[in-house]
Amino acid sequence: MSKTSRLFRLMDALRSRRTPVTAAHLAKHLSVSARTVYRDVQALLDLGARIDGGAGVGYVLRKGFFLPPLMFGEEEIEALVLGARWVAGQGDPALARAAESVLAKIATASPTDLRDKMSETGLWAPRFKVAAVELASNLALVRAAIRRERRLKLRYRDADGAASERVIWPIALGYFEGTRVVAAWCELREDFRHFRTDRIVGLEGTDMAYPRLRRELTKQWRTQLKAVGPK
Repeated sequence: MSKTSRLFRLMDALRSRRTPVTAAHLAKHLSVSARTVYRDVQALLDLGARIDGGAGVGYVLRKGFFLPPLMFGEEEIEALVLGARWVAGQGDPALARAAESVLAKIATASPTDLRDKMSETGLWAPRFKVAAVELASNLALVRAAIRRERRLKLRYRDADGAASERVIWPIALGYFEGTRVVAAWCELREDFRHFRTDRIVGLEGTDMAYPRLRRELTKQWRTQLKAVGPK
């Protein structure tokens, strides 16, 4: 393996960890010696990489560092293209445009122009039909509220046609075949609830942050799902 390839693999290994990882662990992962890891970390530091830690402590890559150019293997390219095509098939124009933009940036930022390889990839994802009104008024607003951790006001009609008004703390948006589901804490029910976006008849964003961190709510939601799941 060339030194350049090894450095990129080391960067990928560091990017995938949020906590310090030891040289011994990195050496095992990369199939090299710990001494080689020490030298390669120093080489990355000389290139400007923002790596904290040291021998005997472990290394962690600080946020915000990006090392061009990007290098991808054939299966990584296929994964990127398939993922982008799946996103485009969800019927969400904003996300579809974003996926195409991401692929274009990746293709031109790589050492070799990848546009031909990407266009020739023989992996495809299905396109799902969803209501146009849902796309225009709901999905982008829900995604923005999740990112910003803001409350949403909605008017909802359940499967029996009963209408209600809710204030929710959205934490996740699930993309299923033919429908989308918002997982959220519901202030009316004082519990987690799931709302199909095609049954939302009115939606309004707010600047009101919900009082708990989304990651904490998500953890509680997942725990509750496991508790009520099939035995």
